[in-house]
Amino acid sequence: MATKKTTKRASDGGARSRETTRKKPSPRSKQAPSTGVREGMRAPTEKLADQSGRLFSWKALKGKAFVLYFYPRDKTSGCTREAGDFRDRLSEFTRARVEVLGVSPDSVESHASFADQQGLNFTLLSDPDHRLAEAYGTWIKKKNYGREYMGIDRSTFVVDARGIVRKVFRNVRVPGHVDRVLEAIGEL
Repeated sequence: MATKKTTKRASDGGARSRETTRKKPSPRSKQAPSTGVREGMRAPTEKLADQSGRLFSWKALKGKAFVLYFYPRDKTSGCTREAGDFRDRLSEFTRARVEVLGVSPDSVESHASFADQQGLNFTLLSDPDHRLAEAYGTWIKKKNYGREYMGIDRSTFVVDARGIVRKVFRNVRVPGHVDRVLEAIGEL
């Protein structure tokens, strides 16, 4: 536990010291950020292009439940595994009448290549200005080996047919994640 020494002036002008304790913040907090989407809120939308370069129509989702998952980057090991898990279980989402959408800051061209290379059978949205990620609270300050930078917090949102966020998964660990998302869909 870190300690900080402070100095306080006594009324007689003398100095006296006092030890105060302060907990170090966790490098990966499990709590939701102070801004962004929480369960029970209406799901935000932004005009974004899909992997084919077409503007995605959020109106096409009206009356449909969907899963919106944010991932850091195309073609990295964790993101490839996560996309593959959604791809391999897409028939279960389809039976539950739930659309799957992946979002990252990568370009339309990168998404097209990634989708083609991995045989992805769902929509990938390009959010290069991270407007949607900011709205959902997934564009955060990260720290790696002492270097701070902004990036995507791997997160998933389950949205019901009325457009209300019913389940939020933050700081996602890929193994077993799709199972947990399918369980949450079963509770809709």
